[in-house]
Amino acid sequence: MQRIIKGRQVVNDNWHLLPKETAFEDVPNSDSVIVPANLWLEHGHALTLRDGGLGVWLDSDEEPESIADALEHFQVIAINFPAFTDGRGFSYARLLRERFGYKGELRAIGDVLQDQLFFMQRCGFDAYAIRADRDPETALAGLDDFTVTYQAAADQPQPLFRRRLA
Repeated sequence: MQRIIKGRQVVNDNWHLLPKETAFEDVPNSDSVIVPANLWLEHGHALTLRDGGLGVWLDSDEEPESIADALEHFQVIAINFPAFTDGRGFSYARLLRERFGYKGELRAIGDVLQDQLFFMQRCGFDAYAIRADRDPETALAGLDDFTVTYQAAADQPQPLFRRRLA
C-alpha cells in the first residue's frame, strides 16, 4: 500500500489509481478508485452507479474544463505531473479550486518532489503522492519551506499587505 502526504501527515492510501489504458469492464465495483479522465468521459454515468468511492485523474494534457460539470461526483481529483518541469498541473489546481469551486481532495501524482510541495499547497493541492523513489516522511518538510507569503493564492486569498492592515 502506497503512503501519501494528506492533511500534513503521512498516511496509507486507500485509493487505487487506475492506469490510463484501463477498460470499463476492469473497474472494480466496490473499491475506491481514481479513474483516468478519458474513462470518465466515456462511461461517467455508469461509474457513478458503482458502490465504491470515485475519483478522477487528469494528465497534463487534459484540461479541467473537461470534467468541470461533474465535480460533485468526485471525492478525489488527482493531477499528474509527468515530469518535474511540467507546470501545467499548478494552473489546473488553481482553476479547479478558484474558478470551478472544487472542495474535495486535490492530489498531486507523478513526478512529485519535496521541492514542489509548498508551491503545490499554494495552488490548492492538499494531498501528495511523492515519487516512489523518495521518502514521504522526509518530503513532508517541504510544506513548510517558507513561513511568510506575499501574494494571494488558493491557500491564502489575501496578499500580505491586506493581512497586515486587518
